[in-house]
Amino acid sequence: MIDTNANILETIQMIEEDKLDIRTVTMGISLLDCIDADGARARAKIYDKITQRAKNLVGVAEGIEAELGIPIINKRIAVTPISIVAGASGDSDYLEYARTLDRAARAVGVDFIGGFSALVDKGQTEADRILMSSIPRALAETDVVCSSVDIGSSRAGINMDAVRDMGEVIRETADLTGEAHGFGCSKLVVFANAVSDNPFMAGAFHGVQETDCVVSVGVSGPGVVKRALEKAPGAPLNVSAEVIKKAAFKITRVGQLVGNLAAERLGVSFGIVDLSLAPTAEVGDSVARVLEELGLEVVGTHGTTAALALLNDAMKKGGLMACSRVGGLSGSFIPISEDIGMIEAAASGAITLDKLEAMTAICSVGLDMVAVPGDTPASTLSAMIADEAAIGVMNHKTTAVRVIPAVGLGVGDVVEFGGILGRAPVMPAHEGSSEIFVRRAGHIPSPVHGFRN
Repeated sequence: MIDTNANILETIQMIEEDKLDIRTVTMGISLLDCIDADGARARAKIYDKITQRAKNLVGVAEGIEAELGIPIINKRIAVTPISIVAGASGDSDYLEYARTLDRAARAVGVDFIGGFSALVDKGQTEADRILMSSIPRALAETDVVCSSVDIGSSRAGINMDAVRDMGEVIRETADLTGEAHGFGCSKLVVFANAVSDNPFMAGAFHGVQETDCVVSVGVSGPGVVKRALEKAPGAPLNVSAEVIKKAAFKITRVGQLVGNLAAERLGVSFGIVDLSLAPTAEVGDSVARVLEELGLEVVGTHGTTAALALLNDAMKKGGLMACSRVGGLSGSFIPISEDIGMIEAAASGAITLDKLEAMTAICSVGLDMVAVPGDTPASTLSAMIADEAAIGVMNHKTTAVRVIPAVGLGVGDVVEFGGILGRAPVMPAHEGSSEIFVRRAGHIPSPVHGFRN
């Protein structure tokens, strides 16, 4: 695989036919210099810094889009976790910080802003607790603010106090946005092993170890990969892996080109390219269809996890050859509502929550944009988080839960989110109670192999 202009031009020709796009250009902004003992002053600093740093983000992205002919679907901002920034203020509620982020994001015209976040894998500060308790109203009363909480890591184990609390936070967020069938929960992710340079929402935040301001890119292109596989029907799986690697190389080169141009024109550092295959609900833009092209009758059947492993590994190998700055989640996304193949498999019962949990051992995010019955109790939501976190902690990988209790709906109904978020059939959760387990709380220790030093 040689880096030539022909590679880029060939990929550009796939845009209309195979729905190749740049899923996001995300600016990461440090707010550490906005910390202030006076909350009002801190929020004023936050607004000023975001609007100053990101004032040209949308215009630059649209210019690159027009110049190269490559669709850039979302322009986003990620900021330092607000629990860190707001902790010095002594405020007893962080709703006003969320409103400040929302106003700043709207002022510069971005689609989403992430970073209403807390990192509590080892324990919670008072600021973390305040932020977590502020999440339901923050998501209910703002439009483009996204929130995330990291509740576990391979080094620290799983904070089951936070797991218990986040089940209740999701439940309250769903109830506060009940008229929209719990839509607020689509902007909330609970992580284990969260990464600090993720450009994708709803889980993006700008880590404290990052530089002051960076631009990162999230690529897409499941249609490109599927079309490449169609040209090698019935090939041995090792040959299919090589086909995927070559397609991933081309996709990633376009991502790096866009990222470098954006960083140069904005006068900031180039961060990373996230290699994750990100689907949409449109026909021809599905990760599930890629897996089926490998020989599965329907995603969710036996062999699905193995096919996903092949896809994920080949995408990473091809992408790493194309770009020296790979980061973020860099895997395959399998969101139920955002992938037409996953939507159809869930509606037919071919894929279940249990199978999605198994696929978590391979993909970037496990239970992603999954709708469950609107009366699902908080303890069940917490138990889902604990299961996903356990897979991540034991396997040294990022896992996450973005689950939506679809208020007013039951199994078999479909909740419409609209736009890039698509639609989701309501899937059944297990009826057996997990409440006693969740209420025990405490801490699940890290695995022995977590102590790599």
